[in-house]
This record gives sequence, C-alpha cells and structure tokens, in this order.
Amino acid sequence: DWDDIPPSSALEEISEEEAVQIIAEPLLPLQSSTLRDYVDHSETLAKLVHLGVDLSQVEKRQKAGQLLLTLDFEKDIKKILLFLKDVGVEDSQLGPFLTKNPYILAEDLEALETRVAYLKSKKFGEAEIAQMVSRAPYLLLFSVERLDNRLGFFKNELGLSVKKTKDLVIRLPRLLTGKLEPVKENLQVCQTELGFQRDEIQRIVFKTPKILTASKKRLRQTFDYLHNVMGIPHHMLTRFPQVFNSKLLRIRERHMFLTFLGRAQYDPAQPSYISLDQLVSLPDEVFCTEIAKASIQDFEKFLKTL
Repeated sequence: DWDDIPPSSALEEISEEEAVQIIAEPLLPLQSSTLRDYVDHSETLAKLVHLGVDLSQVEKRQKAGQLLLTLDFEKDIKKILLFLKDVGVEDSQLGPFLTKNPYILAEDLEALETRVAYLKSKKFGEAEIAQMVSRAPYLLLFSVERLDNRLGFFKNELGLSVKKTKDLVIRLPRLLTGKLEPVKENLQVCQTELGFQRDEIQRIVFKTPKILTASKKRLRQTFDYLHNVMGIPHHMLTRFPQVFNSKLLRIRERHMFLTFLGRAQYDPAQPSYISLDQLVSLPDEVFCTEIAKASIQDFEKFLKTL
C-alpha cells in the first residue's frame, strides 16, 4: 500500500539488485556485523553520523555498509554533498537522504550533473528538481536515457501534453524511478475492468497520480462499492477521483449512515446533493454536523450497530 510507505523506502523504485549494479568497485569484507563498530576507527563514518545518516538503516541495504567503508570523506563524499546542496537538498535533509540512498556516494559526479542538466533541459525549474530529488532519492541514480524513456512513457501512454507530463512527475516523482509494470497494469484495470474511457483515465491520473501506483485489489474494491453499491456513474468518479485514495471502510461507514438517515443523495441535479469530496475528505465532526445533520454521538452509536 503506497500511501503508508514513505516514498523513499518503497524499493518499488529501484530494486536492491539494480542499485547494487551501480556500484562497480570491489568491496571490503565486513569483519563486524554492524557499522557502528567502525565509527570510532572511520573518520568517514563519524562524519556521516554527524550529518545525520542512520547507519542502522544503511546496513540493511545490500552492500551499502561495505561501500561506505571504502569511501574517503574529503576525496569522495564531500563533492557529492556539495552537489546535493547545489541541487537544493536542504542541509537538514542530507542525513535522511543518504540514509535512504547511500549508493549516490559511489556515483560519478559528472554523470550526476548530466542528469540534472537533462531535467533542466526539459524545463524543470530548480525548485521543482530539488523537490523531486528530495522526494524520490533514487532519481539521480538513473541514466538520462532511462529518465527520457520514462517521461516519454507517461506522455504517450496517457496522451498528456509535455507540460502536464512534467506536472505529473513533479507531484509524484516516484513515477520516474518506480517499475513500470504495476503502472501499466493499473491503467489496464481502469480501462478494461472498471470501464473508464481514455480521456477519463487521463483526467483521473492527472488529478490523483497515486492511482497509478495503488494496489489493484483496492482499486477494484473501491470502484465496485462506489459504482455498484452507491450507484456513482463514471463521469462523477472522474470528477472526484480522490475518493480512490480514501479508505473503503470510511466510504462505507459514511454512506451507510447517510442511507440510514435518508440523506444518501449523490446526484448533483438534486437539492440535497452530497459531493464525493464532502463524503470522504471532511473530518468526522464536520461530516456529521454539516453533511449528515446529525451529532457525532449518533454516528458513533450507528457504527456500533454495523
């Protein structure tokens, strides 16, 4: 479930194997089971800890521990830190960034600069690049060809303009680093199983890019409930696709409460119309008083009867 994982730890983005292939140098055998034991003897590790790198997390990543022991802070690491700061990663974020992506320290500086130059050539602004790199820490491990293929894939697959494609990946930069299979499958599910038209899928994805990486099971279940139980037509779901990011339990409890009160009216032509947005995004108190016209106690009592 993508929502519950901070973007960077979902190794959906680049598998450990892919990341390890990026490191070419032969690595030191680790004599000790934990990097902590090396901190006193390694100025490099001591400085990384001082920066806020969490070694206990780094050593869970394949070969990352040995990699750090082969690097020299002044010679290898400093230039990468300066580069990251230059790209716009905040000082306070350098530690967390390297905890998630220690592999960047083994990258060739020129290759990294070429990738940033590529993004600039595609008219991504400096602040946008900084945001993307911070939110998808593996982004700069990818070659220009791969980044270019990715942007092309989303542009063509979704039929988006260049500007909209850019906007999409700025909002969900994991799309550039993640595997494409799940994305292709989700687009397929939306079209063939859920019956959305191509232009509807375009609008849905543009409003809520997370749909591309959501679990298929959850997409199917949420759609089934909204469309087949609540009777919401496709064009309404296209207008409020954020409902797909909501927990099904919340949709169900609220819909049943409104049905119980005789207020479940989702047709905009009716005076007592309730939008899907109001249904899912309001906190319980506001939902009860403003939408259900009931007290939160009534709602809680009702939920106990389910």
